[in-house]
Amino acid sequence: MSPDLVSNVETNIENESTIVFQATVDLVSDNFPDKLKSIPLVNTIEIPGDDEITVSEPEHVTVAPSAGDRIADSVDKPLQLSDIVSSVLEPASGAKKLRKMLLETSELIVCPGVYDGLSARTAMELGFNAMYMTGAGTTASRIGQPDLAIAQLHEMRENAEMIANLDPFGPPLIADMDTGYGGEPPRAFSSPNASYTVLTKRCGHLSGKKVVSHEEYISRIRAAHAARVRLQSDFVLIARTDALQTLGYDECISRLRAAREEGADVGLLEGFTSKAQAAQAVKDLAPWPLLLNSVENGKSPVITVDEARKMGFRIMIFSFATLAPAYVAIRETLARLKNEGIVGTPKHITPVKLFEVCGLQYSMAVDKNAGGTSFVGEL
Repeated sequence: MSPDLVSNVETNIENESTIVFQATVDLVSDNFPDKLKSIPLVNTIEIPGDDEITVSEPEHVTVAPSAGDRIADSVDKPLQLSDIVSSVLEPASGAKKLRKMLLETSELIVCPGVYDGLSARTAMELGFNAMYMTGAGTTASRIGQPDLAIAQLHEMRENAEMIANLDPFGPPLIADMDTGYGGEPPRAFSSPNASYTVLTKRCGHLSGKKVVSHEEYISRIRAAHAARVRLQSDFVLIARTDALQTLGYDECISRLRAAREEGADVGLLEGFTSKAQAAQAVKDLAPWPLLLNSVENGKSPVITVDEARKMGFRIMIFSFATLAPAYVAIRETLARLKNEGIVGTPKHITPVKLFEVCGLQYSMAVDKNAGGTSFVGEL
């Protein structure tokens, strides 16, 4: 699989450093600020004799501006995230999309945590511009285990690739890749819209984490950046540190500054103890973009999207946005089945509705356009 397919890789090392590879967006915009002018062509020269040279009148060819040029001409203010989506005329890697969002807009990129195909489809149905594949959710849903590095490379990779491939025109995916599994995340993962996280390993909102030394932290980020260069990938590399609990705020800032110097595109300081501390981190690392991980009922205070936007964060992920509500809904429904003998599904949630969320209409269109008759009549 092509390295362009990998969208994002977040590598969290020893519960302390997270290297996130997010493949999403060209470093250089395809839009030109000036309209293209007519270009004179080189003309033929007739030579009738030894002393006479006649040059014909030059012709001109007018090149029509592309859709991207027209967008650039019509926009007098920073691009919106919706502009990025509408300007993509063909499938692009998740990395390309994410990088365009970071470089060509000033908006906060809100990423709901998803953990399987249905939760991802639901996020896309609601129009989110990016998503985050939670490692905790992947571990819980695929193997029914806690977030303690029990899930292995193949489980994380397969889940990320499945979600990223749901829609080649869809939103970029930032995906958890735990601590990198001893290898290079760009080689380990290959997905159209994915982004990956690596940490050693327990959930960032559990106590008792141990972190690697400053030198090893930087060496891992350096290795990730070197792999990106060798693969000629446009990954967005996100450096994460979980050192706050054990080594303190100043060491975290020192590590992230060093990561920035080694080529990381975005920083993530896990486990803020206060809103003031979160805001200070943005100031201390400005103008470098920071990612905020929001985990309600975790170790950090709840920071709303509006608050994060005002603080200056550029990406915000909600790791348990679908996992926790899914558990609540599943438990309540199964309790009703056990106690009352009925599931109690709302009338508008039919099998057809769920299949439509998962792309039924697209599958029907593919069959029809190919001359098939599998979906003649009503479903």
